Amino acid sequence: MAPIRVLHGQPNPEELAAVLAVVSARAAAGAAAAPEEPPAGVWRDRAALVRRMPQPGPNAWRTSAWAGR
Repeated sequence: MAPIRVLHGQPNPEELAAVLAVVSARAAAGAAAAPEEPPAGVWRDRAALVRRMPQPGPNAWRTSAWAGR
């Protein structure tokens, strides 16, 4: 843990101990909540199952008549 400095005020030892206990507890909780499982890869990505809307290309007006054949 990085050193902690008091920038303003004059805390007594009890106040300083209370602040350090809270900071230490938050740091420990953050380390325990870190994900143990790697993030989902490309194979598990559900967004790939959603179809995208077709985008017209440069010759879309010409090729639109081909769909009926």
